[in-house]
Amino acid sequence: MRINESVISEPLVSILIPTYNREKLIGETIESAINQTYKHIEIIVVDNKSTDKTWEIITKYSRKDQRIKVYQNEKNIGPVRNWKKCLEYAQGEYAKFLWSDDLIAPEFIEKALPYLINNPEVGFVFTGTEIFNDENNKRIKAYFIGETGLYPMEKFVESALLGEPFSVPVSPGCALFRKNDLHKNTIEQIPNGIGIDFAMRAIGNDLLIYLLTANEYPEFAFINEVLSFFRAHKESITISSNQMDLDFFYLLAKAYFVTNYIKDKNLYRKFNRIFLISILRNINKNSFNYVVKNMDLRIDFGFLLKKIIKKVSKGLNLK
Repeated sequence: MRINESVISEPLVSILIPTYNREKLIGETIESAINQTYKHIEIIVVDNKSTDKTWEIITKYSRKDQRIKVYQNEKNIGPVRNWKKCLEYAQGEYAKFLWSDDLIAPEFIEKALPYLINNPEVGFVFTGTEIFNDENNKRIKAYFIGETGLYPMEKFVESALLGEPFSVPVSPGCALFRKNDLHKNTIEQIPNGIGIDFAMRAIGNDLLIYLLTANEYPEFAFINEVLSFFRAHKESITISSNQMDLDFFYLLAKAYFVTNYIKDKNLYRKFNRIFLISILRNINKNSFNYVVKNMDLRIDFGFLLKKIIKKVSKGLNLK
């Protein structure tokens, strides 16, 4: 048998598709993975015990293309544990999550992979993204930070912690990583003192993949092209979640990272202030207790008191 030397010389890339009840969308997602111009890939699809026809659909795809490997959990184990299942089955040196309602352009792997192969100091590469809604045909461009190239990792971390929404991605669905980094930095639970089960929420865990990886590399890469497509629909985690919950869970994820990994005192203080202002905008017993009991943020209580007085003067009920 003749060996394809070009395949041997190219690293294997794992495209990871965790899925649950996506019978209407999973086919299009798998097709976008199959159609990659970079061919040395495996497509890992793990069904989280769907109750619709998702398992039947992905099984049919696996019979047509040997690169597609499908698995089904015995029971629903929650979204984040299903992410980890994908990683356990993956054999590639490099890997990316492709959420089962999203898409990637055919050139995604081909254009992103060289930045990791040729630059050992680059932790990840992400691309410009289009957020689209099939129902109203609305399309929004997101995460465009500048020209294609390498950037200091401090830029990503500061933007993630202090920047405006959509300044940098929170979802790894538009990025490529080394598989070992994904495996290590996909954590089930974010420690908190108020009983939030992050493994089942899957909000904040995604951003921490970036931040924990960023802690180990001096640079990241950005591709100034729309190569990722995020679908906005009522069944997605982001759309189906309460906005206040979304903001608060991401805030706690950032607070965990700042508390345990940030050594820059200036950045620490800036986040401290943003954290407190965010808590005060939506102040409640649980969020305040988290600040007091679980974080060493060296709180400026004089500043905090002034803010509370200002809120009270505007008629805010702090009970």
